[in-house]
Amino acid sequence: MKFIADFHIHSKYSRATSKYMDLEYIAQWAKQKGINVIGTGDFTHPLWRRELKSKLKQNTDGLYEYKGIRFILTAEVSNMYKKNGHGRRIHTILFAPDFEAADKIGGALNKRGNVTSDGRPIFGFDVKDIVKIALDASEHSFVIPAHCWTPWFSVFGSMSGFDSIEECFEEEADNIYALETGLSADPAMCWRVSAFDKYSLVSNSDAHSPAKLGREANVFDTELSYYAITEVLKTRDRKRFLYTIEFFPEEGKYHYDGHRLCNICFAPRQTKACGGVCPACGKSLTIGVMNRVEQLADRPEGFRPVEAVPFKSLVPLVEIISETQGKGVASKAVQKEYQQAINAFGNEFSILLYASPEELYNNLSRRVAGAVLNIRNGDVDRIPGYDGVYGKIRLAGNAQPDEQGYHGEFVNAAN
Repeated sequence: MKFIADFHIHSKYSRATSKYMDLEYIAQWAKQKGINVIGTGDFTHPLWRRELKSKLKQNTDGLYEYKGIRFILTAEVSNMYKKNGHGRRIHTILFAPDFEAADKIGGALNKRGNVTSDGRPIFGFDVKDIVKIALDASEHSFVIPAHCWTPWFSVFGSMSGFDSIEECFEEEADNIYALETGLSADPAMCWRVSAFDKYSLVSNSDAHSPAKLGREANVFDTELSYYAITEVLKTRDRKRFLYTIEFFPEEGKYHYDGHRLCNICFAPRQTKACGGVCPACGKSLTIGVMNRVEQLADRPEGFRPVEAVPFKSLVPLVEIISETQGKGVASKAVQKEYQQAINAFGNEFSILLYASPEELYNNLSRRVAGAVLNIRNGDVDRIPGYDGVYGKIRLAGNAQPDEQGYHGEFVNAAN
């Protein structure tokens, strides 16, 4: 069965997360987006886990169901500790095959820190112990390093990470089978690092509000079960792991280097030229994902491994409509046209991925239909994000004057 899965999200119990991130709204928006399997997020939080138990219908396949949407038990955990003389801040995504395993993981973590203060709990012990805790709970548990390139909180982050999975996870490294690329990177960037060849590269939304679900996701063609999904991720089976759905990585808020307080955004070569120091204030620049990839890469740009799982870069439909109208995504006009489009096609991914040109032009405005087709072809202008500032993806030739004058390098569709 072909289906779309988004494993990494958060619940209303996580900090800086919408109060609408409950099962009702998550299921509603998953259906509207066209997502078939969605992570629960935050199963380590006892109140959320209690709510999940009371509302989710258990299946025999390791997945759960609520209002026609399948849920997979997932949670993100943060480990902040010191190792090899450096402070480390590593995030991981935990997968559990059932509530028995989730309860065991939650209980073990409760003995080592506070699991109630945040849906994404923070612990002071080595991240390799997270793998041990998960696998002690069940041999079918699964651990993925989250947004693996992000500067501040990831396994390869410039500010607190490592140079290899082996250095980070030591004896547990062989139990890591997949990496989450994150919004500021895409698989093509990861392909430049040969050490990544043995890992599945997954993409997820890390959504903190329902409308952000599916902004990145994974497309499979396999049995709709926990065990089939984890087996595919372990084996990197291209016949069953079809492709990932990606942000254009420039839109991620850590793609380039920079200093947001001074409005400085630099490509890696510009950072190198200034010695990593902000030319406006003299403080250190935040080193972004592209620069970090350059540091670890042992292959040229454009290299593609033979067995690589492909990807498709998209722009959320509401952002497309917003730009074609010249109005904000929350405006009534944009929201009205968005809902009309959903009503016509059933869900957002049907529009962005599958609809034919004839179907698009027959059911959408000509500008939106044309934009969808251009985006499928990568025909966009890209203003890279940096130091916590989201980048912008514009329809080709549609960048604003103030964006044309920013300090970094403008990336046009031809690149």
